[in-house]
Amino acid sequence: MRLTNDTGAGAHWDDYVLAHPQGSFFHLSGWRDVVRDTFGHPAHFLMTERDGAITGVLPLVEIKSRLFGHSLVSSAFCVGGGPLAGDPQALTALLAEAEETARKLGVDYIELRDTAAAPESWARREGLYAGFERPIKADEGECLTQIPRKQRAVVRKAMTLGFTVTIDETTEHFFDLYARNVRNHGTPAMPRRFFDSLLKRFGKNCEILTVHHQGRAVSSVLSYFFRDRVLPYYTGSLDEARGTGANDYMYWSLMRHAVTRGCAVFDFGRSKTGTGPYKFKHNWGFEPRPIVHQFRLFKAEKLPDINPNNPKYALFIRAWQKLPLPVATAISPFLSRSLA
Repeated sequence: MRLTNDTGAGAHWDDYVLAHPQGSFFHLSGWRDVVRDTFGHPAHFLMTERDGAITGVLPLVEIKSRLFGHSLVSSAFCVGGGPLAGDPQALTALLAEAEETARKLGVDYIELRDTAAAPESWARREGLYAGFERPIKADEGECLTQIPRKQRAVVRKAMTLGFTVTIDETTEHFFDLYARNVRNHGTPAMPRRFFDSLLKRFGKNCEILTVHHQGRAVSSVLSYFFRDRVLPYYTGSLDEARGTGANDYMYWSLMRHAVTRGCAVFDFGRSKTGTGPYKFKHNWGFEPRPIVHQFRLFKAEKLPDINPNNPKYALFIRAWQKLPLPVATAISPFLSRSLA
């Protein structure tokens, strides 16, 4: 078996990810380029081979932050991306190399997202997040009846309000709506160049759908496409969108658009347990799936807790919500590069 730090990961890496049963959009080699070009973060893409064939991959991104410490994350700016391996030997080799890389770099910890692949010697965190996904019915009527009655009524009403939908080739409509949303939630926004890089690097597998009303963009979603599934990931909307059902119409339109692209699964992503987004997805008829993160601690003495529910960030969140939008958007890139 041969193990390499594959800084040139590309087509062969992606072929392996696409063929692996647990492969996901977050394992693709393009993430190395996105995080490097947008934030300057080094990537350490570990790969095992046997007889010239790939037997395992582990994408790691190195994050060095004065605020949040020094870490290796699989995979940064994603909700998944833990090790993929074809056999126990490859998995063992990947994890051992990850630990050796961490020691050489002097990181505080390694984080593996949405995986339970590592042995019991690695620390676990579960219960903080849940994932939501379900099949999409190809027939429009059957797809509508998948939505629980109360939520279905909201979608039906939205259908009568004259919304129109576009598939956008640029971030023009999306970014302003997104930046407004995250400011209102008290968190820094990713820079526009991050989304431009996603569109450029992943092409047709990264797409923006925007809902318009009376000539104005009111809600927008950036989604990933992987195999037979669509993953709505980043969203933005005007304050009025919730009351008019524009956001519900957005997700409904994405479901129907995804069917035309051959998708059979709607992956609603992860949400923090008990939060508004968690309840919203449950109201759409999606059942939660527990998510496990695994950690290998080095210099860190306890598990990192970098999330808005952490009480120590409450004052920062309240202050950020009061910032004028142009100010918050201008400052955000200096902070969001560490919020991996």
